[in-house]
Amino acid sequence: MTFDDAFDRLLGHEGGYSWHPDDPGGETMWGVTYRVARTHGYTGAMRDMPRDFAKGVYRKAYWDACHADELPAALRFDVFDAAVNSGTRQAVKWLQRVVGAVEDGVIGPVTLSLVAERNPAGIAAAINGERLDLMTSTPNWGSFGKGWARRIASNLKALA
Repeated sequence: MTFDDAFDRLLGHEGGYSWHPDDPGGETMWGVTYRVARTHGYTGAMRDMPRDFAKGVYRKAYWDACHADELPAALRFDVFDAAVNSGTRQAVKWLQRVVGAVEDGVIGPVTLSLVAERNPAGIAAAINGERLDLMTSTPNWGSFGKGWARRIASNLKALA
């Protein structure tokens, strides 16, 4: 999977503008939070954020940060989506847990070597299981659980 394909698929999960009172990320557009937008130099109204700006943020802050291009194609989206939803460091820790690497949240040669020894679809399924397990224990599960569960179900269906 390429970044462009992953970004288009991700927007199916993230959607457009949102400002839910229970969302700790606050105001978002294309799934990019206000804080992340400002960190990446966006100064306009969140509702007006261009799609291409969001795409650049996703490329740098999530795709590149979790070394998606170095992962097997069948695994890239699941690590990327986990990074977007729960943070890059957490996504990498789930990946490391699943492959038996030290959980330091940083992808390096050892993690990549262990990934290469396993079935990418099996790793992806296990990462989605780790995500769901964590999400069910968060205080926001009542507000967002149904959407998160659907997101993960969609990811699992795509592995078939």
